[in-house]
Amino acid sequence: MAEFELIADGLRFPEAPVVMDDGSVIVTEIEARRITRCWPGGRKEVIAVPGGGPNGLAIGPDGKLYCCNNGGFNYVEMDGYLTPHGIADDYSGGRIERIDIETGAVELLYRTGDHGVTLRGPNDIMFDASRENGGGFWFTDHGKVDYAKRCHDIVGIFYAKADGSFIEEVIFPSNNPNGVGISPDGTKLYAAETYTCRLTQFNIVAPGKVAPDAGPGGPGIPLYRPAGYKFFDSLAMEANGNICVATIGECGISVVSPEGELVEFVATDDIFTTNIAFGGADMQDAYLTLSGTGRLVKTRWARPGLKLRY
Repeated sequence: MAEFELIADGLRFPEAPVVMDDGSVIVTEIEARRITRCWPGGRKEVIAVPGGGPNGLAIGPDGKLYCCNNGGFNYVEMDGYLTPHGIADDYSGGRIERIDIETGAVELLYRTGDHGVTLRGPNDIMFDASRENGGGFWFTDHGKVDYAKRCHDIVGIFYAKADGSFIEEVIFPSNNPNGVGISPDGTKLYAAETYTCRLTQFNIVAPGKVAPDAGPGGPGIPLYRPAGYKFFDSLAMEANGNICVATIGECGISVVSPEGELVEFVATDDIFTTNIAFGGADMQDAYLTLSGTGRLVKTRWARPGLKLRY
């Protein structure tokens, strides 16, 4: 197992680490419904309280945080782990929010009904190189499971503009996509499906568009799926094009090549290892959220991560 440095603990199901230039890391605390800045040494500062279920985060071209809010989960705490369990009793609707880091002001950018879309549980987000209308981003909608009603959402993958002018469900249906990433050259979109534990590739043909017939029966090309009973969560890209997928059940990060080969598996000690992000001068500082036990940790990565647009 790799050596990990504890950055912060006592977090309530942290996800979506955003590595800042000043050495701090911003995370969502999904169960606590807030966004928290973590500093080396353990200091934490709440910077916004959007409510619902703040999930994925990305810095936009305007320097603000763009947040995938899933609307909320119920949780079970047992045997030292905090575990999401179905749709929140007070589910407040899926949405995309824009957050001012300095003031904590939360602005609603997109919700169900805007441009004819339905948002159930937005999850992960990544900006592309587009500059039109304030820049563009891809995001996944993981959907919700309602145990009381015995139903499971059918969801998709979306593209939107940062200025609130455009949103479209580009890929539908998708098998409860979670992590999303763009290849370094901008030609491939990757989505990690949770329950199928499948990494899928889509060929980007224009900003917000994918080839409709790239795979068998549709746009998606199955790239990699591990053996055994596991689940995929979020993902991050390496500079060389490898895809680093958080793998629940196996406890760690699966590193997959663009050709669909397993490069390595980096083990952790938390079954709910959910996210990875890169930073540092050489982009080889890797920050992982160990969500079940509420920790943010840091380790040295074997290869540089992809530097994000903003």
